[in-house]
Amino acid sequence: MTVPGAEHGAAVPARAELREHLTRTLIAGEVATPRQINLLHYRRMAARKPYYQFGLDLQREWTFDDVFALMVTKCGINPDRSHLYGDDTIDPDLTIDALETMAARLAQAAARQETVLLATGHPAGLLPVYLAVARALRARGCRVLTPAAGWAYDVDTPQGAQSRHIRYLDGVAALSGGGALHHTHDAHPMRAILEELPAESPEWPDLVIADHGWAGAAGEAGIATVGFADCNDPALFAGEAEGKVHTVVPLDDNVPPHHYAPLTVYLLAHSSLID
Repeated sequence: MTVPGAEHGAAVPARAELREHLTRTLIAGEVATPRQINLLHYRRMAARKPYYQFGLDLQREWTFDDVFALMVTKCGINPDRSHLYGDDTIDPDLTIDALETMAARLAQAAARQETVLLATGHPAGLLPVYLAVARALRARGCRVLTPAAGWAYDVDTPQGAQSRHIRYLDGVAALSGGGALHHTHDAHPMRAILEELPAESPEWPDLVIADHGWAGAAGEAGIATVGFADCNDPALFAGEAEGKVHTVVPLDDNVPPHHYAPLTVYLLAHSSLID
């Protein structure tokens, strides 16, 4: 199959090669995500501000110290508490470890020909990864759902209230408005999708592959959910720690899209979705 952003038949990188690529392209290693933003988001998640919960109703009381320790363990941020400004880090080995865990779940979905749902709140960066996964799973007999297409609501922006709606691109949901695709942390679109699907029926997804609020709302609904999160987005890692999210891959989620091609090839190969 053709992997978007990669040449047809691109070689599967070895783990060391992928690690070098992730570090060189700033997907992991020393990333461009500001440390001060990470710390601010950790405080806001600990304060249970809804925007930073990603649709998850977290059960334990996550203090700032808890969140910080979680992100050191799960994401590989710099553990030095005196580091307050500048760039932060993501451990590329943690990225690859989680990618391999995600791959095992995708392989299971393909073997069972499961019903799957894909969505991204970061279409400017991660969309090619989702498109490749959707096509590979569909080719293996999985049903890729596209419910609630066109569902719309208003969001607050610096320009005032703006309409946004769910748009599917080759089976991948994203938020659209004004002729563009938009970044979102919001859980409302995934909740709208799930409200359209009858629970405990063939329409209910076995697996969701997503990020941001799309992933959080799916995990909160009890659906097996795998996805991606940056080091400034702790909620999904907390959801994974609480067992509400199956797997979270730590990475910078907004580098130029073509840089994700080797990661995508590695993921699909380890899922046995490509040779």
